Amino acid sequence: MPNPLDLAKRLVVGRALRSTQLHEQLLPKRIALPVFASDPLSSVAYAPEEILLVMAFLGTAGYVYAPWIAACIVVVLLIVVASYRQNVRAYTSGGGDYEVTTVNHGPQAGLMVASALLIDYVLTVAVSVSAGVANLAAAVPILAHYMVFAALVIVAVLMIMNLRGVRESGITFAVPTYAFIVGVLGMIAYAGLRLLLGHEMRAPSADLEIAPEGGQLAGFAFAFLLLRAFSSGSAALTGVEAICNGVPAFRPPKGPNAAKTLLVLGLIAVTMFGGIVALSLVTQVRVTENPDTLVGAPPGYHQQTAITQVASAVFSNFPPGFYYLSLVTALILVLAANTAFNGFPVLGSILAQNRYLPRQLHTRGDRLAFSNGIVLLATFAGLLIYAFNAEVTRLIQLYIIGVFVSFTFSQTGMVRHWTRLLRSETDPRARRRMMRSRVINAVGGSVTGVVLVVVLITKFTHGAWIVVVAMPIVFLTMKGIRRHYDSVTRELTPTGEDVTLPARNHAIVLVSKIHKPALRALAYARATRPSTLEAVTVAVDAQEAQELEDEWESRDIPVTLKILDSPYREVTRPVLDYVRAVRRRSPRDVVTVFIPEYVVGHWWEHLLHNQSALRLKGRLLFQPGVMVTSVPWQLVSADRIRGRPERPGPGAARRPHD
Repeated sequence: MPNPLDLAKRLVVGRALRSTQLHEQLLPKRIALPVFASDPLSSVAYAPEEILLVMAFLGTAGYVYAPWIAACIVVVLLIVVASYRQNVRAYTSGGGDYEVTTVNHGPQAGLMVASALLIDYVLTVAVSVSAGVANLAAAVPILAHYMVFAALVIVAVLMIMNLRGVRESGITFAVPTYAFIVGVLGMIAYAGLRLLLGHEMRAPSADLEIAPEGGQLAGFAFAFLLLRAFSSGSAALTGVEAICNGVPAFRPPKGPNAAKTLLVLGLIAVTMFGGIVALSLVTQVRVTENPDTLVGAPPGYHQQTAITQVASAVFSNFPPGFYYLSLVTALILVLAANTAFNGFPVLGSILAQNRYLPRQLHTRGDRLAFSNGIVLLATFAGLLIYAFNAEVTRLIQLYIIGVFVSFTFSQTGMVRHWTRLLRSETDPRARRRMMRSRVINAVGGSVTGVVLVVVLITKFTHGAWIVVVAMPIVFLTMKGIRRHYDSVTRELTPTGEDVTLPARNHAIVLVSKIHKPALRALAYARATRPSTLEAVTVAVDAQEAQELEDEWESRDIPVTLKILDSPYREVTRPVLDYVRAVRRRSPRDVVTVFIPEYVVGHWWEHLLHNQSALRLKGRLLFQPGVMVTSVPWQLVSADRIRGRPERPGPGAARRPHD
């Protein structure tokens, strides 16, 4: 009879795949695009709004600067895409920014980039899911009361889908991603047509005005506000690095296919981002961090997201278009987290392979996905959503710090990479190609470095300090894990004297009463032919100990029985004291302790058996020169789990008791 837990696992995750089927999980470009690019594509749903929210500090007049800020972000996005196209061709192992930085800047810098990326992946899930729930709440108002719960459920669903494998989750998520692309590009095209026909399009908030919160700003304060709007809108750049980390998941030729996917991603993202910013200004969208500053807003006014208001204005004469875009926007924001679910486990696996993270993260699960990394990411993202109450405005302040750290280190690392290759390259055509790539990466490193400084300055007091503090903590934690693994390796390396045979083997069989498990343990211990063999029991109850001794003698068991006194009715301490005494008498001897244990088939039976044996075993494992051997006895329930009929044998009317 199959194990119910195994059946449930197969139902949720799917049947296990052989290691030889790994090639079947490789992705064509049409599937890789939604898998790795859902995050940067989805950010166009909230990045334009972040610009407007900051500029609203100046009132409605502040929106005049939004196109210039958006244009700067578009330029940076194109530079980053062009730079990473060089990365994916040069480094195809999947290490991404971590590998590029480690190879060209050294392991310390690489580890700092890894720390930044790990944190950013967690934030990607938290921000994307929270933003998706917020957009969904606009269409389903009752959801606003259960934002945190809904976000946690969505994270759990994403985790399960990714546990089923990269290819299967990619096919599942491809449809919503392409539906969002079609929806936004269709909205932009439809809006252009209506403008050409002279139709008026006004957002639901177009008749409202925004009262300036800080009066007229000038000089440094005004420049700082512009920089803050730029840093908030730079969320549109997040996720570009995921393709660099996911190159191994592409079909061959991996590098060129990843580069083509990056180019398509950049062109689509720029078109969608620029289009939504333009339409937000054309339809006169009004959004602010504090809705109370909206002049003319009715009591209890609920502020809709910018993209929702744009869709309402553009599709004012075609309601199905509005509902379609609202639905696919919510879906893509939720599925944007899938980019992190593909990047975090791969990076975690590489770090684990390099002994900077627990080795369990390097192992693939039943579906050839890095299951432990997927579960770990979902856990941390869920904790973050709960801690910040699924509020996008609070979470967004922590965002993009890590990704720009990785951008800057990676691009400057690529400059070193090309410089090193140019020293030995003699072919003129190859040298021209390398020099062109070096210029692209140099520009990318310079621009992203400036953006990183801007983001740090403008967001530090708004919550970004948490990431600045968290990065060194993650960095030091990974360094500590590496030191531990290195220490264990040195300690376990054979030196010659470690294989010296012990002088003698002193065997001890622990018994509590005379029953089948005890007799099997005695028989097995005798079969090992130890130098000395004795049975040991603890006299917790004097009368029971005397009865055991009498039965032992009456059965004429050919093993000496030693009864340990226990005035405080303990079992573990007397056994430990006796084992230590044996070791002190003969330090060169090895002591082998045989412990009879029940094997049960139901979870609740574990609570009724083997508890004292587990405690004792845990203590004995820390004793030097002591070996612990479990001697199992399968109860009928365990036999039934393996598919055997539940029929006790002859003479088994009375079962042994623990």
